[in-house]
Amino acid sequence: MYYLIYCPLYLLSLLPLRVLYLLGDAVYGLLFYVVGYRRKVVMQNLAIAFPGKTDAERRKISKAFYHQFVDTFIEVIKMLSMSERDAKRRVTGDYDAICRAFAAGKNIQLHAMHNFNWEIVQWAVASNIPAPFTGVYMPISSKPLDRIFYDLRKRFGTVLIPATRFKEVFASMALPRYTLALAADQNPGNLNSVYWLPFFGKPTAFVAGPEKGARQKNTAVVFVHFYRVKRGYYHFTSELFTMDPCSLPDGTITEQFVRYIERKLAENPANYLWSHRRWKHAWKPEYADRWIAGGQPLPALG
Repeated sequence: MYYLIYCPLYLLSLLPLRVLYLLGDAVYGLLFYVVGYRRKVVMQNLAIAFPGKTDAERRKISKAFYHQFVDTFIEVIKMLSMSERDAKRRVTGDYDAICRAFAAGKNIQLHAMHNFNWEIVQWAVASNIPAPFTGVYMPISSKPLDRIFYDLRKRFGTVLIPATRFKEVFASMALPRYTLALAADQNPGNLNSVYWLPFFGKPTAFVAGPEKGARQKNTAVVFVHFYRVKRGYYHFTSELFTMDPCSLPDGTITEQFVRYIERKLAENPANYLWSHRRWKHAWKPEYADRWIAGGQPLPALG
């Protein structure tokens, strides 16, 4: 089954990227205009995030999002046969914050959000930072596809840890120095270990694991962001937030990262996975002990 999926995808990847983008444009039209894939979710999310924009402006953002969403998968197909030289010229980056933390003797935790194109950018990060790059991934239910993505992601040295076994696997790894990348904007599956705070003004649950892990290991925390410069080309940026997470009040790292996300999305609204149900969980008064928004009052129910 693996080769029945891999071989056609690999052959397809041999086509020039400009030809693959034509295919992507057709898929975009199908998803947006015919199937309407998660379009209601996308528009609801954009209405929460950008209430000051008109319906026409939000629709324009949604169309740009769908284009980048489809392009990401087109580019992943191309990555199956992409040369190292081609991969490296497609991503520029500012790795200064990571290098400074490493030079200070710190292990590093990268707090990232779901920007486009996370697959090719992680190749660039793994190739350009001094400490071994460790990424947490969610296994795919299809074993053939899971193997394809696993092999693709580790090509330039990324050490991969399944999210379903993170604590067990990470604890067993003998890594004297590391850079650990975490999608710190995940919608939590378990509300017993979360922080609540406003995200674009609406009470939102965020996983507490990234901040608690940084405190436990006393790692440097670096906020990272990446975005498309033009079709097929990306830029990565990094911002050192703290070298000493244990010195900060509980919740500070998470709250400041959420503010960081809001700033970046205000600059580039389409550069986010808006098809994700980010406001899936509703606020309840019994969550009051997990509200971390400094100086902001608790929200009223409803």
